[in-house]
Amino acid sequence: MAWLRRLTEDVRVIMEKDPAARSRLEVIFCYPGFHALLLHHLAHFCWSVRLFFLGRFLSTVGRFLTGIEIHPAARLGRRLFIDHGMGCVIGETAEIGDDVTLYHGVTLGGVTLEKAKRHPTIGNGVVVGAGAQVLGPITVGDGALIGANAVVLADVAAGVTMVGIPARQAQARDRTGSDPRFAAYGVPRGDLPDPVARTVEGVMGEIQALRVRIDDLERGRETASSPSASGDLGTGDTVGP
Repeated sequence: MAWLRRLTEDVRVIMEKDPAARSRLEVIFCYPGFHALLLHHLAHFCWSVRLFFLGRFLSTVGRFLTGIEIHPAARLGRRLFIDHGMGCVIGETAEIGDDVTLYHGVTLGGVTLEKAKRHPTIGNGVVVGAGAQVLGPITVGDGALIGANAVVLADVAAGVTMVGIPARQAQARDRTGSDPRFAAYGVPRGDLPDPVARTVEGVMGEIQALRVRIDDLERGRETASSPSASGDLGTGDTVGP
């Protein structure tokens, strides 16, 4: 059955992405992210057949048991991994692609009171780090990484890393690693450049170049105003009619 295959996929992806998972039995009984997905599948089915109260009730039960709040109308892709999960919030019109990883404290939230699309669309293979806030009806492209505690307020291109408040692009995602689909907590392997520090370094470089230019101009002006350069008459010269 389709729902059983999907649950099997959910268990398998947890085993693959969490080295602390020792057995499938442990995942099924001890992982709140798996429990939250199981209850969301039921709540989303109720919502789809217009049993709105029952859907919200199941969602509330899931929040009470796991600390993970998923609106029953939210659309979740296959093999979603919610790691730890406490404080994770997924809004009503949020859409999540396949092979996505969300950590604890992540919010896929809305910034308007309009009854319309107001939550993010997350592409395939995205990793959203702990505490990150992705807000509004924006799109996060496939394979993007959202660093821990980042606040994303605008569309994110595919394959880039976003960090900071508000989030800025740090670098393109390196897909040459052993597992290009996954980077724990939205942090790629190797050095992660700070976009603010990089901007400051660029400004300092420009200032240094301007200082050198000003020094050159001042030396040129001093040379042009010296007696030898201006052709002034010496002390031994006389001026006559």
